[in-house]
Amino acid sequence: MMAVHCRNLTKRYQAGGQEVMALRGVHLDIPVGQLMMLVGPSGCGKTTLISVIAGILDQDEGTCEVYGVDLKSLSDRDKLAFRAKNIGFVFQSYNLLPSLTAQENAAVPLIINGVKRPLALQAAREILDRVGLGQRLTSMPSQLSGGQQQRVAIARSLVHDPRLIVCDEPTSALDHDTGQRVMELLKGVALDAGKALIIVTHDERIFEFADTIAHMDDGNIVKSPSLQPTSTSPY
Repeated sequence: MMAVHCRNLTKRYQAGGQEVMALRGVHLDIPVGQLMMLVGPSGCGKTTLISVIAGILDQDEGTCEVYGVDLKSLSDRDKLAFRAKNIGFVFQSYNLLPSLTAQENAAVPLIINGVKRPLALQAAREILDRVGLGQRLTSMPSQLSGGQQQRVAIARSLVHDPRLIVCDEPTSALDHDTGQRVMELLKGVALDAGKALIIVTHDERIFEFADTIAHMDDGNIVKSPSLQPTSTSPY
């Protein structure tokens, strides 16, 4: 079974009075049980692609199914419900709520899904402990370093046990040891029955965790997903 099945995806933007083609007919499959990394130069469409996959953006043409569901075909309400239950997203800019503590930020997906607050906070405590932030539960985002905020964002993406986790540069603000620990956690999630991960990254330190790597440039997949990379850089 495919966790993600994309065919002929296109996406256009208007910028400065000109049309920009962000995606140019992308084909991509991500099998269940795999951690796929998406690599390529900045501005090549990686973030746009994962935003379409996660249902944050709608494609202009083509299809993108997540566990057999084309999110573009859903009503806004049904799309939000599907995403809330099935997709975890780690934003490169963290997107933490500044008025909430680390624990409360991590608990947000569960609260959205109707879990009672005490249970949601307990689950958030457990996942924050797994990413090394068990002592910073009551810290506000402004009191956390960039790397700590990144780990809260990762905890938030995992707390509701989604089937698909989508990460945009999850280790960019982390030191080597913390990045390795976070990747071991994410890799373990990918091995859980019925789950899959896609990670956009420039961080060569984590390539070893990939099951497959897809290479992207100029709005398209230019090299089909390959097996665990060799020592040769994908750039």
